[in-house]
Order: sequence, then C-alpha cells, then structure tokens
Amino acid sequence: MITAISPIDGRYAGKVSPLIEAFSEYALMRNRVKVEILWLIALSKESGIPECRQLNKDEEDKLRQLVTHFTPAEAEKVKNIEAVTNHDVKAIEYYLKEQIAGTSLEDLSEFIHFACTSEDINNLAHAMMLKDGLDILTPLQDKIIGLISAMAHEYRAIPMLARTHGQTASPTTMGKELAVFAARLQRQSTLIKRVELLGKINGAVGNFNAHLAAYPEVDWLRLSETMISAELGLTQNLFTTQIEPHDYMAELFDVLARWNTILIDFNRDIWTYISMAYFGQRAVAGEVGSSTMPHKVNPIDFENSEGNCGLANAIFQHLSTKLPISRLQRDLTDSTVLRNMGVGFGYSMIACQSTIKGIGKLKLNQEKLKADLDQAWEVLAEPIQTVMRKAGIEKPYEKLKDLTRGQVITAESIRSFIENLDLTEEDKERLLKITPATYTGMADRIVDLLD
Repeated sequence: MITAISPIDGRYAGKVSPLIEAFSEYALMRNRVKVEILWLIALSKESGIPECRQLNKDEEDKLRQLVTHFTPAEAEKVKNIEAVTNHDVKAIEYYLKEQIAGTSLEDLSEFIHFACTSEDINNLAHAMMLKDGLDILTPLQDKIIGLISAMAHEYRAIPMLARTHGQTASPTTMGKELAVFAARLQRQSTLIKRVELLGKINGAVGNFNAHLAAYPEVDWLRLSETMISAELGLTQNLFTTQIEPHDYMAELFDVLARWNTILIDFNRDIWTYISMAYFGQRAVAGEVGSSTMPHKVNPIDFENSEGNCGLANAIFQHLSTKLPISRLQRDLTDSTVLRNMGVGFGYSMIACQSTIKGIGKLKLNQEKLKADLDQAWEVLAEPIQTVMRKAGIEKPYEKLKDLTRGQVITAESIRSFIENLDLTEEDKERLLKITPATYTGMADRIVDLLD
C-alpha cells in the first residue's frame, strides 16, 4: 500500500475495499465466468439445440459452482492462460474448458462461448459490475441524505440570516437551507435508481448471424432475453453493433456526477457556515488541526469530500462523453476506459465517507445565528416596501433604498420609519411585530414537506 501510485489503492485502500468485489480485475473475471456459464446453461435448456444436451441437476450445480467458487486464486490461473493467448476473454473460455475436462460435461466444451463475440461477455460483465458497485455506493448516498434530512427537521424553525451574493438577505431557517440539499440529492438518487442497466448477447455485429447459421429455427431473441433479464437482472438491448452502445452508462455516470456536484455545493456551504461560526465542530481526541496553531479544528472532512468529488466527476464525465462513441461497428477505445469505472466509484465513496464523518462533528451555534440577525435590521426593508406597494404609497422601493442602503439600521430606526407610514393600523401593527428572527416566511412549513 505504501508504494501504491493511486491513493485509492494506497492511502484510502481501507475505505474502498468493498469495491474490490465490484470493480477489480478479479471481479471482472468472475462476472465473465458467470456470463459464460449462464449462457451454456441457457443453451442446454433449449430443445432446438439438441447437440447441447440437457444437464442433470448435479451437472448444472457443478457449472454454477464454477461461478460461486471462483476465487482470486482461480483468477490467477486465468491470467496465466492470458499470458499465452494475449486475449482476456479467450483466456476465460480456455479456463472453463479446462475446468470441465475429464468430467461428464466435457462433451459440451465447444458450447462454451458458443456464437459469442468477446463483447457479448464483456458488456454483460460490466453491467453486473456497475450493479454491484451501485449496491455499495448508493447506501452511502442514502445515508448522507438521511443525515441532512434529519438536521433539516431538527433545525426547521431556527432562524438564520441568509446571504445572497455574500450580502445580508431575507432571513431563512437553517433547516430550510439543509432541506434544499436533501431534496436535491434525493432527486438525483431517484434518477440513479431509474437508470436501466442494459446488455446484449447477439453476436459479432449484433444480428445473431452465427446463431442463425447454426440453428435457424431457434428463437434467439427469446433465449437471449431470458438469459439477460431472468438470470442477470438486466434489460436486453437489441439495437447494438458489436458493442452495446454504452448510452445507459453515460446516463448513469452523468447523474452520479450531478449527485457529486450537489454534494460539493453542500460541502462548500457547510465549510462557509463553519467559517462564520454558525456551526462549530466537535474536537476529536488526538487529532491535530494545524502543525503550528493548536486552537484550530479545521473542516477537513468537507474539504476532503469536495476534492474527491471533483476527482470522481473528472472520471465520470470522461466516461460519459467517450463511451457512447465507437468507430463504425466497433473500436477498442472503450475497453481501457471501462477499466476505470471503479476509480470514479472509489473517489465517490471516499467523498461520501468524509461528508458523513464531517456531519457527525457539527454542532449548531444558535447564539451566533441570533447575534447576526440582531445586527441585520436592514433586511426588513423588503417586507416594509412590499406592504407600502400594497397601500399604494409612491416609490416605496426607492424610499427604503435611501433609508437602508449603506446605512447602519437599528430596530429603532426601522420602527420609526414604519410608524410614520400612511398604512392601516392592521398593516402597521403587523410590520412592527416583525423582527429579523421572525421574518422567515414559510421556511419551517416547507421543511415539513420534505420526504
């Protein structure tokens, strides 16, 4: 680990270790083995392919065990074969033929990889890798949404001075501002889960050419769809060249990048709230904030998350723009790029863990929120000029602009201005009761609408 070039395999290896089962070279091989075995079983169950005879239960179990018992040690055997073939998928085929040699299954040897091109195996393996990766990443995303949502509800009615363009603006509540992030992230999470993972097993250029040449009476559309959907849980795509076009991958990587972008926005806002002392951070025993300033508790978790989100998005955005492009029926530029899917997931996973850790340290400083509101009576210019418009008073905006812009405004000066307005007693009384801390509109009620 100390000599790793990538921090994912070095410094952060422990944080992303679950992704080994989804995106490692071993995981890719295991999924290739699974596709090859399931295709052989599917062929054996097709009455129109008598040469690929039906399997008895023990034989089918033995084939399925080649998948469940495929370990890193078995993957090394495949790598040894690949060293000779210089072809990774052909190495899988030869490995499987070796595994059934000398058994009752040996007569089915040539139906391993039957009518398949390498991409038939690879595209399905990559789709299953993404499926496994999402099973690891999305719970972390859901946890972040849950934590932010919980804070939103807890702080639903705690007033806070808003800032637009960095300047004091109409008050909101801390809960409402957090609810915005929870809702945004949840929307993208919903879209992530809606992306259909597609797959194909239709031959060299996507037309079942070799399949029909050998068995023209077989319903290859049904057979392939059953294998892809029922066995692998994917959606069949019949409109392919030699490769599945990867458009669904672009959809997925784009929405993952959007999710990360929103998390960057959240990290930066929380970082800013910490710098404004709206949030404090619980000190962790033994941690050092600065090598020279002992008092510091730096917002490093949100900074770490921001940086790793950026790295993840650099990978995801390249994947989404490159993968849908392939010269004519196939070129190989996607192959090396696809091997980096786990890198994007890895940096995303590190980012999520950092944000979760950072949220766990936060403590709201209500006294600071209150103090800032007490110093910002100028924000009441908005409700006052709005009521003045209602009353038909001439140039209300301009009058409030002259009163407040660049001026030090106090509760007394605001109240004096209101009392001298030609308003109904009801409107005047309502304005006189408003303070920066109570001028939060429907913020708390909006938080209550958060799922």
